[in-house]
Amino acid sequence: MRLIIADDHTLFRNSLKSLLEARGIEVIGESGSGSQAVELARTLRPDLVLMDLAMPEMDGLTATRLISAEMPDVKVIILTASNEDEDLFEAIKSGAEGYLLKDLEADQFFDLIEGVVRGEPALTPSLARKLLREFAKPESTAVEEPKDPDALTQREMEVLQAMVSGVTSNRALAKHLGVSENTVKFHVRNILDKLHLHNRTQVVGYALRHGIVPAEGESHSQQHARTHDKGRR
Repeated sequence: MRLIIADDHTLFRNSLKSLLEARGIEVIGESGSGSQAVELARTLRPDLVLMDLAMPEMDGLTATRLISAEMPDVKVIILTASNEDEDLFEAIKSGAEGYLLKDLEADQFFDLIEGVVRGEPALTPSLARKLLREFAKPESTAVEEPKDPDALTQREMEVLQAMVSGVTSNRALAKHLGVSENTVKFHVRNILDKLHLHNRTQVVGYALRHGIVPAEGESHSQQHARTHDKGRR
């Protein structure tokens, strides 16, 4: 894994770099501002950027939006001391693949960042619950790009149902569905492409807001009919 650290505290960057390199993770760049992080990402094309929020010149959210829009292959995880809900929600909306607090235990930290490379969200259970509650709220002002959940196959709907229920890692999804991890990756990529979304957190939020996942005990065909009936009212 090739990684960039973006944080305006030099002592923290140095300590984190030592910790990462001790685990065999290559730190290929460091920055003390959001604008420098964007430039380093353009030049070095890392696998991952660990991004602080409060930095001079350009904040971490703005830098995350730029990297996610311009370099979707470069994944960004917010690493911050802020446990404010609004920062969490804005970070995910900006394209971050995860949101980690700086007081996290080292073992959990490494498990989560390594999971991001496999396409899994870097979120602790408590933060994931906050996101699910937020994304389940109906949107009254934002206008979303039209998406077609009917394009999903039955198997993709099963994968989506599992993700909404809290099964998010490739390994857990594979075990839950009785398929290989490569098959899970294939289905998740298809879901993202068909719904024009960027990560699993956005998919779960969209599914919750729009009710595209069948209710407990309801078949896909029943849910399809219910959704279309609702749309005619």
